[in-house]
Amino acid sequence: MTATIALVDDDKNILTSVSIALQTEGFLTRIYSDPEGALKALLDNPADLAVFDIKMPRMDGIELLRRLREKSQMPVIFLTSKADELDEALGLAMGADDYIAKPFSQRLLLARIRAILRRAEVSKTPDAPDQPVADPIIRGRLEMDPARHRVKWNGQDVTLTVTEFLILETLAQRPGVVKNRNQLMDAAYQDDVYVDDRTIDSHIKRLRRKFREVDSDFNAIDTLYGAGYRFSEE
Repeated sequence: MTATIALVDDDKNILTSVSIALQTEGFLTRIYSDPEGALKALLDNPADLAVFDIKMPRMDGIELLRRLREKSQMPVIFLTSKADELDEALGLAMGADDYIAKPFSQRLLLARIRAILRRAEVSKTPDAPDQPVADPIIRGRLEMDPARHRVKWNGQDVTLTVTEFLILETLAQRPGVVKNRNQLMDAAYQDDVYVDDRTIDSHIKRLRRKFREVDSDFNAIDTLYGAGYRFSEE
């Protein structure tokens, strides 16, 4: 079944260009430049996934997500600026599925949309007996379910974005093995999307912060300066 993607942004150029790119890839799209109108439309007729800009007049993306989450668990990706780190953290805590910083690659947005739709489909579909399912990853106190993008530490849920999950999965697959930034970028960003080295560092910081929210002594991700990062199995 063809997935429908809702785009909410006050920049009509972004709405048009992203909508065309998604339609070219076979998606159906709905575009909204008015967040209040978008909220009503999405509650009346939900899409499969929505992409919200954070900075919008009258109602920003954070408030739009808050009001949407009162009645819907529709997957949401935020479009942010590099200066919106506080808003990103708040949005993710409220239930956004991922964020992409402007200016962004449309290939990256498409990859994230596909990954989140796959995760949502697996989560609501019982495992078929003849369907291959990725094995869980258990490393000491870490439990990862790649099929459903679920993570636990010490038995407590840790909510990660798709990007954060892919980076952690790459590290946890081979504990003790150092992964450099290029290897982590290859795991997290497909289709030859270029990202700055510092983007990986930012994701590692977010990973540590999220795990320390459930365990203040978390120190399983090591930095090896000049080399990269590794996961230390306890």
